[in-house]
This record gives sequence, C-alpha cells and structure tokens, in this order.
Amino acid sequence: MAAIQQEPSAAPTTANAPADAVVDPHAKSTDDGTRNGSQADEKTRSESALFTPLSISNGRIELAHRIIMAPMTRNRGVPLYLTRPNRAWAHDELGALYYGQRATPGGLIITEGIYPTVEASASPCVPGLFDDKQVPGWTAVVNAVHGKGGYIFAQLWHAGRTCLPHFTGKPAMSSSSTPLDGDQEARYPPPDDDSGSPGTGQRVKLRDFPPQEMTYSDIKRTIDAYVSTAKRAMDQCGFDGIEIHGGNGYLLEQFLSTNVNKRTDEYGGTIEGYCRFPVELMTALADAIGGENVAIRLSPFGLFNQSYGEQRPEIWSYLCRALKQKISNMSYIHFIEPRFEQIIDTTSKDSYLKSLGGNISIKPFQEIMGSTPFVVSGGYNDTNIWGVIESGNADAISIGRYFTSNPDLVARLREGKELRKYDRDRFYWIDEPRERGYTDFEPFS
Repeated sequence: MAAIQQEPSAAPTTANAPADAVVDPHAKSTDDGTRNGSQADEKTRSESALFTPLSISNGRIELAHRIIMAPMTRNRGVPLYLTRPNRAWAHDELGALYYGQRATPGGLIITEGIYPTVEASASPCVPGLFDDKQVPGWTAVVNAVHGKGGYIFAQLWHAGRTCLPHFTGKPAMSSSSTPLDGDQEARYPPPDDDSGSPGTGQRVKLRDFPPQEMTYSDIKRTIDAYVSTAKRAMDQCGFDGIEIHGGNGYLLEQFLSTNVNKRTDEYGGTIEGYCRFPVELMTALADAIGGENVAIRLSPFGLFNQSYGEQRPEIWSYLCRALKQKISNMSYIHFIEPRFEQIIDTTSKDSYLKSLGGNISIKPFQEIMGSTPFVVSGGYNDTNIWGVIESGNADAISIGRYFTSNPDLVARLREGKELRKYDRDRFYWIDEPRERGYTDFEPFS
C-alpha cells in the first residue's frame, strides 16, 4: 500500500465529519472553506437537473430537488441523565432549530449518526435513540423539518472498535479483536463535567482499548438493537426513513475490511463472509420496516479509521449485488467518492488509489444498483456541483460542510449567491455557547 500522510492528531471519534473535516477540533488545517473555480452562470443554474424532482423510497417520496444535506456529527446533544458517568445524550430545542433551519420544501436531510445502543458510542454529546426518553428530542427535530415541507432520514451508526469503554461501560466490539495501531486518539470528558463536552477532556490512545471479537450472540443482539431503534424512529418519532452508516471504518466496514476482519467462520474469510453481517442487518431492517424505508451509506475506497483492506471492488460489488437482490425496493444507496478522504491530503489519497491498480470508480456499483437512486458525496460546493447529475454519474448529491454555515444552501445555489465560509473550529462542540457555529448563521436577504 502506498504511504499515507495523515493530518496531525486526527481522532476517529466522529461518525460523519462535515465532508472532509478533520475530526479532532484542535487539529490544525489550512482548509478555511475557500473554494477553487467559479460559480455557475444564471443559464446553468436555471437549467440544472439539481432542481428537478427525484423519486426515492420506491416512489413513496418525491423530492423537489437533488441537493441533500449529508449526515454530520455536531456533538450538540445534552445529557439525558445527570449521573456520572452519563452514557446517553438527547436533543433539546437547539437541535430542532438547527435541522429546521436547513429544511426546504421537498428537500431531504440525513441526520447525524444516531447510536442504536449504548454499546455503539464513541463520542460524547451525540444524541442516541436507544432510550424512550430520547424520543421527544428527535420528534421535535422531525416536526421542525416536516413543518418546512421537508423529509428526514435517521442515520444509525455503530462505531465498533473505535468505541471507548468510557462511553459504553464495556469493551469495544468489532468483527475481530484487531486493535487500531499507531497514535490515533480520542477524547472523553472529565469525570466531574455533566455537559459531556470533550473540549477539556483527557486524550486516550485507542490502541490501549482493543476490541473484542463479536460472538454470534453479540451479532444477533446488535442487529436486534438496530431493528428496535429503526422502529422507534419510524413509529414514535415520525422519520421518513432510515440510512445505515456502512462506511468510514465503523462497525459495518470493520466486517468488510480484510485488514480488520480476521474471522474464519461464516462472517469472514471469503468475499461472501465479509459481507454477511451488513447484508443480514439490512435484510432484517427491510423485513421490519419495509425495504422502501431503508438506505445505506458506503465508502468502498475510504481509509478512515485504518480501513486498509484489500479486494475492495470485489467485496463491495458483491455487497451491492446482494443488497439489490434481497432489497430490490431500497430507498437509495449513498456513496462517498473515491478521491475524497477525511484524514489525508488528496495527493496521498491519489497515490494510494493508483497503488490499487485498475479503474478505481464507484460507477460499477451504480451499474449494479440499476434503478436504485444513487447519491454521491465528496467535497461538493457551488463550483463543482454543476453537471454531475446530467453526466449520469449520480441521481442526487449530498453536501456537508457548507450546510453548516449556509442553512439556506439550496437557495444560495439556486440564486447564485456567495456561500459563507464554514467555521471548522465549530464543527464540533468544544465549549460554550453551543449555538455558536451551529444555529447562529443568518440567511441571505
């Protein structure tokens, strides 16, 4: 494998960094939101397929446009219990305001990653949905989006071997007992801090907390937790659908990655084995809430959280074929572009992709999925988003970072208004006030 140059102090504690955000809020970066290229002219904007309808969920939902708010962890939840250590967070009115600000008539929002079980936790202040007391916060979020005429899918996330016992109360679990190596770090709050903010927390090296290999009982219990949370999201909170986080080196990808999954039973060892857990999970969800209500996000060429596996085209192609066969009416499938990476520079990522040989592209996965709506993500903005839908390489585009600083992003793109630079230092909550960099952006007049 080509040498990988990782940004300093990048910490794998965030499910969906806002696009290519460095996940450690204290890491230095030259990325200040400046974009290369020029904005589209009025003719290009007015004729763009971005602003045409798209049917998802097997025809149950028709989106009014094809600009989707990508899932982004923001660490703005409040502790559910004032016991120490608190292991559960929930949204309050601030979360509902945040999502409501970014909703558009007929537009789709995908939530931040939501823990389906306390065992899935890898980061503080992330609202879960494994406790009935977390339902009101998420219901308020859903109502705020629906009140603007929008749609919202809940993304469910299990961090696997990047979980810390500080948050879960037990050892991390993964496909195998393969620890993270090197100096990757995470933060956890000081024991006397009820807020859960990691800003002043102690750093720990993840290699010091190796995972346990999941038993058959663990696998079944985890699938059951996903199903229970999905039902709670749909039936009690009113979400329009469920997206499963299957990328970024978290639990599902830990089964898919040959450098992590060292099992010799039916959950590893072969291409079919590597895919078995993701397929069983998605099939169980489809059986429980309907195939038209489920989707999955994948990063087949990602390196985040030390996903350095081999046979990538073969494994993810098998996965797509299995999903297409078993859940033919799946709502959509969501892919992160190969060249895009959260933790390394593009030169190093390009070098790595070349080392894989062949034509590295997500196009073959799109061809396998056929008529299933194909959503792509990866550093899109007002200068590079135009013409992608027309090219046939995607049915919709998800954007992260620029939604943080432009709650009216869709209108700005449509009208050709300048995008406000995002504030990388406020992607995640590290100190008071929670509102800063979260809900304090004014729309253009």
